[in-house]
Amino acid sequence: MREGAEVDPGGLRPGEDPGVLAYLEHLRVERRASRHTLRAYGTELDRLVVFLGGAPVGWDHVDIDRLRRFLAERGADVRRRSLGRTIAVLRSFFAQLKRAGTIAANPAAALRTPRFRRTLPRYVAEGELQRVLSERSIPDRRAARDAALLEVLYGSGLRASEVVGLDWRDVSSGQRQLHVRSGKGGKDRIVPLTSAARSALQVLASLSGAAAAGRSAVFLGSRGTRLDVRSVGRIVARAMRDAGVAEVNPHALRHSCATHLLDDGADLRSIQELLGHASLSTTQRYTHVSLKQLHREYRRFHPRA
Repeated sequence: MREGAEVDPGGLRPGEDPGVLAYLEHLRVERRASRHTLRAYGTELDRLVVFLGGAPVGWDHVDIDRLRRFLAERGADVRRRSLGRTIAVLRSFFAQLKRAGTIAANPAAALRTPRFRRTLPRYVAEGELQRVLSERSIPDRRAARDAALLEVLYGSGLRASEVVGLDWRDVSSGQRQLHVRSGKGGKDRIVPLTSAARSALQVLASLSGAAAAGRSAVFLGSRGTRLDVRSVGRIVARAMRDAGVAEVNPHALRHSCATHLLDDGADLRSIQELLGHASLSTTQRYTHVSLKQLHREYRRFHPRA
């Protein structure tokens, strides 16, 4: 990128194509996309710009055949689900170019998303999670951080990106709630805090001293900077191994929160609000998990099953 050239709103450098920069600005301002979304979309469009010969691109000359050749090249390196995300980016990008009058017709409108088998959300059984979260001595700040992190991920159903974004100002122990800022889709929400999570956070705050105030991050790494998503994954994996439970990623704790709530009688609308799902259909995936559990228990206990 040339010195002095404009940097896009997500801190990305997607070539220097004005169409891409305008699109990312549209996502940031009008759709309130997160930095993660801006980075992911910018990366996909970067690949397309390179494939088309570099910026600036004459987008009105890009047709469906050139997009299909790009996708064929991309499909050689990624799985079907990732290719589906690339297609979604192309559809959104070219639709915005058409709305802005940059192109007369949308060549991506004819692209078809590849079919893939829907999988049920992976979750951890209640008994296994009890082993992971069982009370233990908190010898130091790192152990206290890990304990609080696990309790918040599971207890409040947060995404890893949301939990690392928490500041101490977002923790209300008295009201037993957390303020999640700029979650998926750039939306804020208030979520409840379990008593176990509140206690774990209070221990962490006492060990953090003056750092546990205001805008300072709740979860810090060894260098005193905000924990990143990859580190959260390592912490979760280590906790599972230590408890003798099959390793899962942090999102499985979010799935576990929703599944256990549903199994114990919570309604879908409440779970939707907790998880911050824009659509109830997304939350309904957990009904299939519960039905799976129902059938397993039915076959096990019904006398004529």
